[in-house]
Amino acid sequence: MKYWISGMQLAGVDRHTSTKRKRVDPTTRFTRLRFVLVCLICTLFSSQGSAERAAAKPPLDGTSRSPNIVLFLVDDMGLMDTSVPMLTDEDGKSKHHPLNDWYRTPNMERLAARGVRFSNFYSHSVCSPTRVSIMSGQNSARHRCTDYIFPWKNNRLIDTRQYPLAVCQQVPPKWNWAGLTQSDLTLPSLLKQVGYKTIHVGKGHFAPFEHTGTDPQNLGFDVNIAGSSIGAPGSYYAKNGFGKGSKNVHARPVPGLDKYHGTDTFLTEAITLEAKAEVDRALASEKPFFLYMSHYAVHSPFNSDPRFAANYRDKGTPPGAQAYATLIEGMDKSLGDLMDHVEAKGVAENTLFIFLGDNGGDCPLAGTDDISSSAPLRGRKGSKWEGGVRVPFIAAWAKPDPENKEQKKLPIPAGSIRQEIGVCYDLFPTIAKLVEAPVPTDHPVDGQNLSQLFSGQSDQKHRNEFLNHYPHPRRGQSHFFTTWRNGNWKVRYEYFAEGDDRYALYDLARDPSESNNLAAEQPVKLRSMMQQMVQELESSDAVYPVKDGQTLEPLIPQEKRS
Repeated sequence: MKYWISGMQLAGVDRHTSTKRKRVDPTTRFTRLRFVLVCLICTLFSSQGSAERAAAKPPLDGTSRSPNIVLFLVDDMGLMDTSVPMLTDEDGKSKHHPLNDWYRTPNMERLAARGVRFSNFYSHSVCSPTRVSIMSGQNSARHRCTDYIFPWKNNRLIDTRQYPLAVCQQVPPKWNWAGLTQSDLTLPSLLKQVGYKTIHVGKGHFAPFEHTGTDPQNLGFDVNIAGSSIGAPGSYYAKNGFGKGSKNVHARPVPGLDKYHGTDTFLTEAITLEAKAEVDRALASEKPFFLYMSHYAVHSPFNSDPRFAANYRDKGTPPGAQAYATLIEGMDKSLGDLMDHVEAKGVAENTLFIFLGDNGGDCPLAGTDDISSSAPLRGRKGSKWEGGVRVPFIAAWAKPDPENKEQKKLPIPAGSIRQEIGVCYDLFPTIAKLVEAPVPTDHPVDGQNLSQLFSGQSDQKHRNEFLNHYPHPRRGQSHFFTTWRNGNWKVRYEYFAEGDDRYALYDLARDPSESNNLAAEQPVKLRSMMQQMVQELESSDAVYPVKDGQTLEPLIPQEKRS
């Protein structure tokens, strides 16, 4: 109103005296009146705009226009590394296995009881391909980051006893060692465009050092806590500076956590505390948040978490397996702490949790190709078997509320389980659709929107398929291979094998442990599956291993004549 009062005085109305005033020139009076009118109009429009902006501000009570999203990613956690039964019986009901009794994950149980879990969810064989796939919505064959990223030099140049240079030179010359770059479209960059505060906490491993992708803030995140090019911590112990001074070339100090050095804080706890603080800052900014909670756990080194060590002593298992179990339980505590935190802040009803592992489990039990640490599945992290790529997956609202506006858009039946195939790169289109973030038409997306499956409905358009392309050396029997799953069938092609040994075919419905190779018995099915695999690889413009200067593309077996 100050403009109105000032204007009245300028117009010659004096409310404090009845004395007659000097005559004002008409031109001057008109100019002053015009000024008053302009001020009035500006005031009215300013007031209307302020009201509209106030109405548009998302309130702090969790009823904002868009849901908060916590993408909780666990490093090296396989399908069986939990007390939550993830596998199903013939009737589609969850089935308990012995490993479910070994692990203690009460907060995963709590999350699963509130939402949906998948018994056939896949990530790629190792960490970097999965992380790039989550960020891009693309299969590793398309983005070509098909192996873990060695932070200091191209994997083709590695020369060790395990990976001699001659073997590493067989890796595709054009594989994507650089990972993600600042110019790439990523999930957090999409979410920023629709008003999200994007938070990265924990392991990055998106790109090598001296590349733009080493810092998650160059990939669409507003905040980066503890993320860089490293794929494993030097240590989980703050008293050791989380690896400060480590001489292990693969495990370097975790950056940005110096304030915890010298204390008894375990790494999993430190980054959880940091995540809670960033959630508070996001809520104070009155923006919906996307928290990419990327744990270093349960990757090696297998440092025992002293908070939980007593739960696994005297159980007849090796020390490494005991330490691994403590890392699992510590990760689970982190999940519970974050669930409790959004509840305490009053935003649980408006916060969606998405939980998954980045590749198969790596508990140090028996061999890479045995039925042991992932039983009843065969193999573990990095392998060509199901145990190397099947991961736990749960999606749930932190606090179910059927009256919540966002939950009405994506209702998730409590305690449900799906048998359809889901894949890590499905998260990109699922989240983009949920928050109405448009994806540019020139960005290829291999993932599928899982919303309908989350909601307990069948989806006739859903493709139960998964392509895993790994043209690299690894360990055990797993080197230079591609696998293709369609429905219950899985085919595997090994590039450096000879003749019929290149092929393996399994009916996973009848043979989940991949113990009975049907390639010789089912030549028609084998040929059909290989044709599909080749078509998928070609449509993704995949790259292949090389030998003696020649590219080794997969060979479709000849049709058998009767």
